[in-house]
Amino acid sequence: MRKFATAVVAGGLFFGGMGVAVADASWRDLSVSTTGAVFTGEYRWEAQSRNHGGFHVRGRLSDDDHADGHNSYLRAKVAGYGWHHIKGAQKKTVIVDKVFFDGSALQTNNAEVQLCRDRGTLRPDNCSGIRKFRR
Repeated sequence: MRKFATAVVAGGLFFGGMGVAVADASWRDLSVSTTGAVFTGEYRWEAQSRNHGGFHVRGRLSDDDHADGHNSYLRAKVAGYGWHHIKGAQKKTVIVDKVFFDGSALQTNNAEVQLCRDRGTLRPDNCSGIRKFRR
Protein backbone atom coordinates (compact mmCIF):
# COMPACT_ATOMS: atom_id res chain seq x y z
CA MET A 1 0.00 0.00 0.00
CA ARG A 2 2.86 2.35 0.82
CA LYS A 3 4.50 1.76 -2.57
CA PHE A 4 1.23 2.50 -4.34
CA ALA A 5 0.78 5.77 -2.42
CA THR A 6 4.37 6.77 -3.23
CA ALA A 7 3.81 6.00 -6.92
CA VAL A 8 0.60 8.07 -6.98
CA VAL A 9 2.32 11.06 -5.33
CA ALA A 10 5.34 10.81 -7.66
CA GLY A 11 3.06 10.56 -10.72
CA GLY A 12 1.07 13.58 -9.56
CA LEU A 13 4.21 15.66 -9.08
CA PHE A 14 5.54 14.57 -12.48
CA PHE A 15 2.37 15.42 -14.40
CA GLY A 16 1.86 18.60 -12.37
CA GLY A 17 5.36 19.70 -13.34
CA MET A 18 4.60 18.96 -16.99
CA GLY A 19 1.53 21.19 -16.75
CA VAL A 20 3.62 24.06 -15.41
CA ALA A 21 6.18 23.61 -18.20
CA VAL A 22 3.47 23.61 -20.85
CA ALA A 23 1.78 26.67 -19.35
CA ASP A 24 5.10 28.55 -19.27
CA ALA A 25 5.76 27.84 -22.96
CA SER A 26 2.33 28.96 -24.17
CA TRP A 27 1.90 32.11 -26.25
CA ARG A 28 0.21 35.15 -24.68
CA ASP A 29 -1.28 38.16 -26.46
CA LEU A 30 0.80 41.30 -26.78
CA SER A 31 -0.70 44.45 -28.28
CA VAL A 32 1.01 47.82 -28.02
CA SER A 33 0.09 51.08 -29.76
CA THR A 34 1.12 54.69 -29.91
CA THR A 35 0.28 57.55 -32.25
CA GLY A 36 1.17 56.38 -35.75
CA ALA A 37 2.25 52.81 -34.89
CA VAL A 38 0.71 49.50 -33.80
CA PHE A 39 2.22 46.17 -32.80
CA THR A 40 -0.11 43.19 -32.64
CA GLY A 41 1.33 39.84 -31.72
CA GLU A 42 2.23 37.51 -28.92
CA TYR A 43 5.06 36.59 -26.58
CA ARG A 44 6.30 33.66 -24.55
CA TRP A 45 9.16 32.68 -22.30
CA GLU A 46 11.34 30.06 -23.93
CA ALA A 47 12.39 26.97 -22.01
CA GLN A 48 15.79 27.05 -20.36
CA SER A 49 17.14 24.62 -22.94
CA ARG A 50 15.93 26.63 -25.99
CA ASN A 51 17.10 30.05 -27.13
CA HIS A 52 18.90 30.75 -23.84
CA GLY A 53 15.56 30.75 -21.99
CA GLY A 54 14.76 34.06 -23.69
CA PHE A 55 11.77 36.33 -24.17
CA HIS A 56 10.28 35.48 -27.59
CA VAL A 57 8.16 38.09 -29.41
CA ARG A 58 6.40 37.60 -32.74
CA GLY A 59 3.76 39.57 -34.57
CA ARG A 60 3.16 42.46 -36.96
CA LEU A 61 4.64 45.95 -36.60
CA SER A 62 2.52 48.38 -38.63
CA ASP A 63 2.72 52.02 -39.66
CA ASP A 64 -0.72 53.22 -38.58
CA ASP A 65 -0.56 56.72 -40.10
CA HIS A 66 0.68 56.65 -43.71
CA ALA A 67 0.48 60.43 -44.11
CA ASP A 68 2.86 61.37 -41.27
CA GLY A 69 6.07 60.30 -43.07
CA HIS A 70 7.58 58.59 -40.02
CA ASN A 71 8.85 55.09 -39.30
CA SER A 72 8.04 53.06 -36.23
CA TYR A 73 10.15 50.70 -34.16
CA LEU A 74 9.65 48.15 -31.44
CA ARG A 75 12.28 48.00 -28.76
CA ALA A 76 12.90 45.45 -26.05
CA LYS A 77 15.45 44.77 -23.36
CA VAL A 78 16.15 41.99 -20.91
CA ALA A 79 17.91 41.93 -17.54
CA GLY A 80 20.21 44.94 -17.23
CA TYR A 81 21.15 45.19 -20.91
CA GLY A 82 20.37 48.06 -23.30
CA TRP A 83 17.47 48.35 -25.73
CA HIS A 84 17.35 46.29 -28.95
CA HIS A 85 15.48 47.97 -31.81
CA ILE A 86 13.36 46.30 -34.48
CA LYS A 87 12.75 48.87 -37.18
CA GLY A 88 9.47 49.19 -39.05
CA ALA A 89 8.92 50.69 -42.50
CA GLN A 90 6.88 53.67 -43.68
CA LYS A 91 3.45 52.75 -45.01
CA LYS A 92 4.14 49.03 -44.50
CA THR A 93 3.79 46.16 -42.05
CA VAL A 94 6.89 44.31 -40.88
CA ILE A 95 6.82 40.74 -39.54
CA VAL A 96 8.63 40.41 -36.21
CA ASP A 97 9.95 37.11 -34.81
CA LYS A 98 12.76 37.75 -32.33
CA VAL A 99 14.11 36.20 -29.15
CA PHE A 100 15.70 38.51 -26.59
CA PHE A 101 17.96 36.88 -24.01
CA ASP A 102 20.72 37.37 -21.48
CA GLY A 103 23.71 35.48 -22.85
CA SER A 104 25.35 35.10 -19.46
CA ALA A 105 22.31 33.51 -17.76
CA LEU A 106 20.61 30.16 -18.19
CA GLN A 107 17.22 31.82 -18.48
CA THR A 108 15.90 35.35 -18.77
CA ASN A 109 13.44 36.39 -16.06
CA ASN A 110 12.76 40.08 -16.78
CA ALA A 111 11.88 41.82 -20.03
CA GLU A 112 10.56 45.22 -21.13
CA VAL A 113 8.89 46.20 -24.41
CA GLN A 114 8.05 49.60 -25.86
CA LEU A 115 6.68 50.79 -29.21
CA CYS A 116 7.82 54.15 -30.65
CA ARG A 117 7.27 56.34 -33.69
CA ASP A 118 10.57 57.72 -34.99
CA ARG A 119 10.00 61.42 -35.61
CA GLY A 120 13.52 62.29 -36.71
CA THR A 121 16.39 64.07 -34.99
CA LEU A 122 14.78 67.41 -34.13
CA ARG A 123 11.60 66.16 -32.49
CA PRO A 124 11.43 63.55 -29.74
CA ASP A 125 9.96 60.16 -30.59
CA ASN A 126 6.54 59.45 -29.19
CA CYS A 127 6.41 56.11 -27.44
CA SER A 128 3.95 53.88 -25.64
CA GLY A 129 4.42 53.15 -21.99
CA ILE A 130 6.99 50.53 -21.10
CA ARG A 131 5.41 47.09 -20.64
CA LYS A 132 7.26 44.97 -18.09
CA PHE A 133 7.19 41.18 -18.01
CA ARG A 134 8.41 38.67 -15.42
CA ARG A 135 8.74 34.95 -15.90
